[in-house]
Amino acid sequence: MNYCVDPFNYHRRVTREVMIGKVGVGGANPIRVQSMITCDTMDTEMSIQQTMELAAVGCEIVRITAPTLKDARNLEHIARGLRERGCDVPIVADIHFKPEAAMEAAKWVDKVRINPGNYADSKKFVIREYTDEQYAAELSRIRDRFTPLVELCKKRGIAMRIGTNHGSLSDRILNRYGDTPRGMVESALEFARIARDLDYHDFVFSMKASNPKVMIEAYRLLVARLNQLGPDWNYPIHLGVTEAGEGEDARIKSAIGIGSLLTDGIGDTIRVSLTEDSIHEIPVAKELVALTSVVAAGVSPANGVAGMAASTDKDVHLSFDPFSYQRRATETIERDGARLGGEELMRVVVREANFEKIVHKIDKMGDYKPEIVYENANVVEVDPRNESAIKSLNENSVAQLVTVKDDVGLQVITAFRLLATRLNGHHPILLKDVFDCGLRNEDCGKDFLETLLVASTNIGSLLCDGIGDAILVQGEEAPGQALRLSYNILQAAGSRIFKTDYVACPSCGRTLFNLQTTTAKIKAATSHLKGVKIAIMGCIVNGPGEMADADFGYVGGAPGKVNLYVGKNAVKFNIPEAEAVDRLQDLIREHGKWVEPAPTDTVLV
Repeated sequence: MNYCVDPFNYHRRVTREVMIGKVGVGGANPIRVQSMITCDTMDTEMSIQQTMELAAVGCEIVRITAPTLKDARNLEHIARGLRERGCDVPIVADIHFKPEAAMEAAKWVDKVRINPGNYADSKKFVIREYTDEQYAAELSRIRDRFTPLVELCKKRGIAMRIGTNHGSLSDRILNRYGDTPRGMVESALEFARIARDLDYHDFVFSMKASNPKVMIEAYRLLVARLNQLGPDWNYPIHLGVTEAGEGEDARIKSAIGIGSLLTDGIGDTIRVSLTEDSIHEIPVAKELVALTSVVAAGVSPANGVAGMAASTDKDVHLSFDPFSYQRRATETIERDGARLGGEELMRVVVREANFEKIVHKIDKMGDYKPEIVYENANVVEVDPRNESAIKSLNENSVAQLVTVKDDVGLQVITAFRLLATRLNGHHPILLKDVFDCGLRNEDCGKDFLETLLVASTNIGSLLCDGIGDAILVQGEEAPGQALRLSYNILQAAGSRIFKTDYVACPSCGRTLFNLQTTTAKIKAATSHLKGVKIAIMGCIVNGPGEMADADFGYVGGAPGKVNLYVGKNAVKFNIPEAEAVDRLQDLIREHGKWVEPAPTDTVLV
């Protein structure tokens, strides 16, 4: 199955155009940026104000939740108020659980987002085996429930997003396909087939997950399945990492998931989901689109040289399975006192010049320490297109630490994918974020956001492909900042867990508590719990599912009340919000994962 035209050269996936109001998605249109307002949908004035604020900073499509029929009816007043004030940004109604709310919302908006996992379907995590006849009966029931919405959207000429979330697959899908990317894809295709049977084609797909590896695999599998189904299955794709969280970690996680797919030519509209005010999502999304545009023009975003032309021949095959993660197998070696390769930890490498700047405080740097100095590591630098150099390495039975030369003139992902295909498996690989390490931020006009997104996209994408045994961030001059970025990329890619991991949803009108302040409180109480994963969810929509691989969950159950989870199982109910963080700590203690915080003497980098 092919998920892109050429994994070594950029080609944007060709899709049909779908109109969202006056904004075209897919086709020859640019990649569109969208976001979601966070206030109560029944607050008409605030909904209008937040929508206009988003449009003013470059948001091209705005989503508003409609959790109830009452909320859906109020979309009429919001839409009218926006048009009266001269704002024509397209409005999307976000629907979960209630087909009647979708039917009402479709009267007033430009697009309806439905989630196949909970639109006329159940999600109770019931263990049950479906016979083929029972499965077919369930699909027939869903068809009956979904058809009226399709017919209304078709009649009004409005669009739809068939948006699967990893955290909200139905019991029917879970029991047949498991909690897998394949289950996500099949869930969406079931609804798409109903729409197509009714000759409705104004829809886009999404496959969102909080885990970048799952998200990447699901989108790749979706596109591969669409390619198999035929050229008229060329529907646009919306990209997003759901529940990414806040701050630097969320931006890194979003860049890994969204950026890697964009560089493969997948994606027509994106949303960066942050547990922050929505306007902060737009600069990140726009920067990711801008970096992709540079790649599309045949220029490396890192160094401004022609990067995609003449990079490979088309007979080269990938070294990894794009639909299932497996780390590239290598031999274990030792460099500068640290073991890497094989099943060892992914290591963090620094240049000697940066090491000298921080050597005096290494003992107080905690988990952000440099582990290998590049100049001491006997790193072999090659151009992956140099057949004689690769042949020489492959004939060497002694494992070497290999990286790509800085002057190859290739885009980073292309270069390392090519190296991995041609290099014998026993040699570990050192990844880099950029090749032109002479251009520092102050020299080339880059700010830290661009540095972060480039590094996260390039290194994170390769890590999710299973490539790499050590990483070197050289696009950031400040040594402490480069080290922090290195470790945070490893954490976000799931390659090396060195601190507490948080899954936190963005706020919206369904949220039952203040996500930003609550997340800050939980982090203050638990940020020392290395390796513990905590999910913070404003409501139940994606809560249990997205928490399936979290250790503990904090979920809004009702206004002012919180439910606590272990994995995807609720164990404490209706806890007053004022007590909930303390009760979460108690729950962590009950399960033997609490440790007391150490004295604060670590130097922050």
